[in-house]
Amino acid sequence: MVRYVREFHDPAAARGLAATIERITNRSVNLMEVCGTHTVTIFRHGIRQLLPPPLSMLSGPGCPVCVTTNADIDKAIALAEQSKVTLATFGDMMKVPGSYQSLQQVKADGSDVRVVYSPRDAVCMARDNPRQPVIFFAVGFETTVPTIAAALLEAEALGLKNFYLISVHKLIPPAMLALLEAREVRIDGFICPGHVSVVIGSQPYEFIPQQYGVPCVITGFEPLDVLQGIEMLLRQIAEGRAEVEIQYRRGVRPEGNPLARELVSRAFETSDADWRGLGCIPNSGLKLRAEYKRFDAEQAFAINPPPTKEHKGCLCGDILRGVKTPPECPLFAETCTPERPVGPCMVSSEGTCAGWYQYGSR
Repeated sequence: MVRYVREFHDPAAARGLAATIERITNRSVNLMEVCGTHTVTIFRHGIRQLLPPPLSMLSGPGCPVCVTTNADIDKAIALAEQSKVTLATFGDMMKVPGSYQSLQQVKADGSDVRVVYSPRDAVCMARDNPRQPVIFFAVGFETTVPTIAAALLEAEALGLKNFYLISVHKLIPPAMLALLEAREVRIDGFICPGHVSVVIGSQPYEFIPQQYGVPCVITGFEPLDVLQGIEMLLRQIAEGRAEVEIQYRRGVRPEGNPLARELVSRAFETSDADWRGLGCIPNSGLKLRAEYKRFDAEQAFAINPPPTKEHKGCLCGDILRGVKTPPECPLFAETCTPERPVGPCMVSSEGTCAGWYQYGSR
């Protein structure tokens, strides 16, 4: 395994791919990655510095923490502040600022907010404490939804009456459509997310080359994966092709993971969803199916969050659309740092601002 991983960090192979990329880049090209892990790989391994100047890398809405709106965070906080309620969520949601405070601050004030590593941990909490309502704040893209669906189905099988969800899941292909329709930036090719594609496969991206003439390559996460994905996109552009190709063949099949997709379809159905920076995107979210509505925290509890507000000067919305880069934000690395984040793009390890702060120039 060590040898296998090292093969994707080979400096000579990286230089060879970089030379090929430079040779076939003969005009201005904008490529966008829509996965936070790709964003971090690009920064961490200095891939931007290897690329020729006509080639620009844009970071899109690839971080599920970052695209969660203040309004949704405010709802979770309002639930957590209710007495005799346990709110569970993944650790990277704790420091994300809502309109007025974060879940971490609410926890410090005495609310029962707990970090879990798996949604099943929340199911176990509910099972072991049958008189305590346990609410799981379910955030994530297609990658994490199957595990949450499995946890929900387990809660149903156990007959739990005290387990609930707040579903703020997001789906990547509709967001890519929204970016193309907005036309705020020219996107000549997409580096499609590997983890998401393990679940959904390649078919959901087919509309992008077919309707918009924009090539896509589903790419892995090692440095050579990303460089090869870039090379494959540039070859499509140079040859006048627009297709969905899979670079990450060791992880992604065209049909995706049928079992994972079946789990999701059993528990959830598509719905409109609000995205930070992108607004309401049709059919880009997931809500519980009617037969599982009793698990919906928004149906089971009265939620009265304060009026939503945005943080003055924060450009996270523009950064998530690829319109701005973090150094263009007046708060970046000054008022907004990983220790004291103002916007979510500085909180998550997959956030563009966090990646730029840690690995880029400031």
